[in-house]
Amino acid sequence: MDKNKILLVDGMALLFRGFFATSFRGNFMKTSKGIPTNGIYQFMRYFLDAVEKFEPTHVICCWDMGSKTFRTELYDGYKANRDAPPEELIPQFDLVKEVVDSFDMPNIGKESFEADDCIGTLAKTYAKEHEVIILTGDQDILQLVDDGIQVAIMRKGQGNYEVFTKDNFYEKKGIQPRQVIDMKGLMGDSSDNYPGVKGIGEKTALKLIQEYETIDHLLANLENLPKGVQTKIKNNLEMLHLSRTLAEIKCDVPVSCSLDDALWNYDDAKIRNKFSELEFDHFYKLLKTTV
Repeated sequence: MDKNKILLVDGMALLFRGFFATSFRGNFMKTSKGIPTNGIYQFMRYFLDAVEKFEPTHVICCWDMGSKTFRTELYDGYKANRDAPPEELIPQFDLVKEVVDSFDMPNIGKESFEADDCIGTLAKTYAKEHEVIILTGDQDILQLVDDGIQVAIMRKGQGNYEVFTKDNFYEKKGIQPRQVIDMKGLMGDSSDNYPGVKGIGEKTALKLIQEYETIDHLLANLENLPKGVQTKIKNNLEMLHLSRTLAEIKCDVPVSCSLDDALWNYDDAKIRNKFSELEFDHFYKLLKTTV
């Protein structure tokens, strides 16, 4: 049996990236009714570029379903440093899902979980028999790299990707994919707003994980560490364990999607109608020449 190639798209990563790539110049691309569409427009440009490059047989888009998740239950500071989304972005959250829908692509999300958890769950399920490629700008997802699972990290500019595979991961990062979780446990994550062990940065975390492989092994050999590092870990033990839990993508979320529903094969008329509604007529012509 030929393996399918399934593209899992981190919807929020593409939408936010697309919005901020254009909004800093004040370019919100409003329709004649005054609805901003810049995030959606750029989202589609990124997305269609990736489809052209990676040539998937199936495509699924995953989304966050609000700011309350099991992680905020565990730690109320989780992502608490995030500003409210700009008002021009708010109407684009629902609209972009309608655009995805018009391509007959499944929109997947689950209350209390993040898009990453849905991506992780689907990736692990599909990778048993197929090839999976995850499209994101989010380094956290690198922990999912495995047999049959590649991660394409979007780099600056359109069409630039750094693709991580099981074969090239160690050479690029100096650790194994699963060790990303323990690294985050030690160093925390300023963008998600959890501290890890105060005073331990990326360099020290990397050195410790390269030497001891896991946090558990590190803790079992605590007395061998330099006194300063010992003290920092002992003083932040609870936060170390909590940070590791927050960093780990859950791969057993109750979501599923039949591959029959995710076949990359869209209905031209549906797209034309949706693009016309958003006044993306030029984009529709572009779509016909690229995909």
